[in-house]
Amino acid sequence: MNSREDESLAQAAVDALVGQLVLAPKPGLPDPRDLTARATRRDHSALRWSARALLPGFTAMAAAARRTGEPSARLRADLGAIGRSTEHTVGLTGGGHRGALWTLGLLVAAAALRPGARPADTTALAKQIAAHPDRRAPRRPSRGSTVSAKYGAAGARGEARAGFPHVRRALTALATSRAQGADEPEARLNALLTVMSTLQDTELLHTAGPMGLRYVQAGARGVLEAGGTATRRGADALTALDTDLQARAWTPRGSAPLLAGTLFLDAIGARGTARPAPTHPHSKLSP
Repeated sequence: MNSREDESLAQAAVDALVGQLVLAPKPGLPDPRDLTARATRRDHSALRWSARALLPGFTAMAAAARRTGEPSARLRADLGAIGRSTEHTVGLTGGGHRGALWTLGLLVAAAALRPGARPADTTALAKQIAAHPDRRAPRRPSRGSTVSAKYGAAGARGEARAGFPHVRRALTALATSRAQGADEPEARLNALLTVMSTLQDTELLHTAGPMGLRYVQAGARGVLEAGGTATRRGADALTALDTDLQARAWTPRGSAPLLAGTLFLDAIGARGTARPAPTHPHSKLSP
């Protein structure tokens, strides 16, 4: 039987993923506010619906961690089995979220192992879980693993096995932006750009190659160096970067799950509740 704590962690993970999906403008990623693109609105609606379909899987992952009680090989195998089952179920709905399922699943399990731990301790536990091989996983290579091997990029697995360094950096950026007066969407966008500025995004490597990856990283750094999204110069630089990447069809998809992981750890650190979305008319979060 799942506990209320398991369900609370799972709900925080889903809320974090939905919060990432509705944030805009995310450079190179679909904008849910684009009322001229019916397909984009339809895709976003499906993604948000399928994000909520992850709730049972995340709950099961938290319960598995609570039962196991340690970041063991057994827990890694259980999480892998739950993840594949959840991915199949969500795939039937037309959704995706494979990267978010990996990132958030590990963080949910780690949070269940040590409730109330600091974010750095939670990511360290996730690192210990990810260090174990999933011996029951299919042997066929994924596109991400193929690209990682080709270019020597860490990829999603490397990020987890390093203890999610980009999530930790994004948490710092989030806190710093809030302290400097940025509103919540601006702070979250600055956290996303912090990830984009250094992440070896395998999706970008696949579509744009190493030069394209460096171009996107430099663009993200440019927004932050212009003062971040809370300033006029930074906001203008963000708009220009988004327009540029949309025209090139370069999608830095690898950064999005890490932002979701950041929002999850931030939420459970704030008494397990996600911060409410702003409701003022100039919000960068879609309704």
